[in-house]
Amino acid sequence: MSERLSDVKRYLLSGVSYAIPFVACGGIMIAAAIAFVPMTAAGPDFSHAPFLKMILDIGTAAFSLLVPVLAGYIAFGIADRPGLVPGFVGGTVANQIGAGFLGGLVAGLLAGLVVFWIKKVKVPHYVRPVMPILVIPVVASFAVGFVMYRVVGLPIKDAMAFLTRWLATMGTGNSVLLAIVLGAMIAFDMGGPVNKVAFFFGAAMIKEGNFAVMGACAAAICIPPIGLGLATVLGRKLWSGEERDAGYAGLAMGMIGITEGAIPFAAADPVRVIPTIMAGSAIGSVIAMLGGVGDHAPHGGPIVLPVVDHRLAYVAAIAAGSLFVALVINGLRKLAASGKA
Repeated sequence: MSERLSDVKRYLLSGVSYAIPFVACGGIMIAAAIAFVPMTAAGPDFSHAPFLKMILDIGTAAFSLLVPVLAGYIAFGIADRPGLVPGFVGGTVANQIGAGFLGGLVAGLLAGLVVFWIKKVKVPHYVRPVMPILVIPVVASFAVGFVMYRVVGLPIKDAMAFLTRWLATMGTGNSVLLAIVLGAMIAFDMGGPVNKVAFFFGAAMIKEGNFAVMGACAAAICIPPIGLGLATVLGRKLWSGEERDAGYAGLAMGMIGITEGAIPFAAADPVRVIPTIMAGSAIGSVIAMLGGVGDHAPHGGPIVLPVVDHRLAYVAAIAAGSLFVALVINGLRKLAASGKA
């Protein structure tokens, strides 16, 4: 069992190592564009900054490849080059159905396993030359795409509708409980469907004149990438050079409210990272809610500070949640290195 888990981790790390440059390139370009554009109550305003908009678009294009590349190279780690096509296809479908990076992980593992099984099928010798360039890509891509569209996609859609209704019924009667739920949802899949439900709920509350809900979301949004980036700074020896590079990118992305900066860390070690960042974002969200933080823009991170009420409480919420993530994840890595976790 432990050997299989080790294999899965190796496959995930294969995908992450190829995905990190896309995160760094796209994230830093997006961060640079948003950092220099005026921030309004409606969010970043690119209407009078065409050059910055172009930088944003280029960064977004690079960043949009994150999930397909992650899935493609997870499949590559399992099945070598024949796994690339179904992996990339599965990752692209994961993007289309809104499954986020978790959908990409599923697609990559599924594509790799399907190709691995197909390669074991004995075929006539005259068919073998076309297997890796024709048969395997078509059959495996169809199988992976079918599962992603018909099996994964529909439950995600239904679950998102349920979560939206649930948040609406919860309202703001119990503000602390709401903040915990929103913070955990924001961090759970880092820009994926669960994150989007919480974010759009906060954005909808702005239109209702309730800025506190978005304030709680805004603090939670940036904590995963800032916290993990801070962890690589505080515990340099615990992280590889590649991970530290991802940490610097995460810090930049967190400052302008892009939760996806945490994805490389979560993809490489989901069991430790995801619960840690969920707890950290929940802590920050609660502090923001109790501190009366109100965010007038549908965005998050320190970048929205000019349009935030009770700014000191907002900064304190981000700092507390980020420090919690950094200390806990470094502690867990030390335990793992010593063989105790």
